[in-house]
Amino acid sequence: MKASVIGAGSWGSAFAIHLGGLGIRTRLWVREPEIFEELQRSRENTVFLPGFKFPSFVSFSSDLKDVGRFGEILFVAVPAQFCRPVYSALAPVLLPDQIVVSLTKGIEEGTLKRMTEVMREVFPRRGQPALAVLSGPSFALEVVKKHPTAVVVASSDQDCAKEVQRLVSSDHFRAYTTPDVIGVELAGAIKNVIALAAGIADSLSFGHNSRAALITRGLVEITRLGVKMGARKRTFYGLAGIGDLVLTCTAGQSRNYHVGYELGQGRPLRRILSSMKMVAEGVRTTVSVRHLARREGIEMPISEEVYRVLYENKNPRESIQDLMRRTLKPE
Repeated sequence: MKASVIGAGSWGSAFAIHLGGLGIRTRLWVREPEIFEELQRSRENTVFLPGFKFPSFVSFSSDLKDVGRFGEILFVAVPAQFCRPVYSALAPVLLPDQIVVSLTKGIEEGTLKRMTEVMREVFPRRGQPALAVLSGPSFALEVVKKHPTAVVVASSDQDCAKEVQRLVSSDHFRAYTTPDVIGVELAGAIKNVIALAAGIADSLSFGHNSRAALITRGLVEITRLGVKMGARKRTFYGLAGIGDLVLTCTAGQSRNYHVGYELGQGRPLRRILSSMKMVAEGVRTTVSVRHLARREGIEMPISEEVYRVLYENKNPRESIQDLMRRTLKPE
């Protein structure tokens, strides 16, 4: 079995190291010339994942189509706003016996489509490869350190899901399967919005009561929208839902939590983002979630307040007050 990983950011690099460590021949697509040169020279990505060498089973390429042809299973770890052009470039070389797995946690701006929806739109209808999503609480750094990690693989084709599950699972990385692609994709994207709120709350020196309430009510919002869009409710109480939500709302290494924390400290959004090497998906996902909630007629007060802090310069303390003063109702 050969695998391809598209994207050499922290998660793509970590996943390639993970696969290579399992003895799987893996080829990593690297967009940035300076990172590609460094990988060729030292087998280390000091920009996004310093301190970790790639196993000998991993090779590198700057040719996207070459990487697309190489693997029987392709893992795409690209930020949501860049996925459509990457999918379009891959489309001509994909084969029906390949599997394409999305590692992206986001929603396409404008269209409000999930990543597998974009894939189905872009990939050729005849002979389209099988599609899957891998998600769950999985910080890149902890995966390469071989800390026990559990994720979920979602696909409408359960044979496909099981094949990916067998490929990626190890003594320190355990994968479960589910047919609920909608739920897994929405949970992975929207939890980033709630993580922004968690960072804001922590920056204001609120305590454990506040964090617990935020995570719980955030999960309610995510579940409410997901079920309305066709997801299974139980998905949101699993690894892709509450598992990933707890991780991103409680850990300083979460990019979205970091952005929220800095916002709560009064730093302008533009300055925060310009100082980051990696993409905080939640910043743009907040806009898409707001549109989805309005389209579906779903009330999402936490997400709405995050939008107002990000894009209307609302004072975070005022947002907290407005959330607490909402009309009283049953849980």
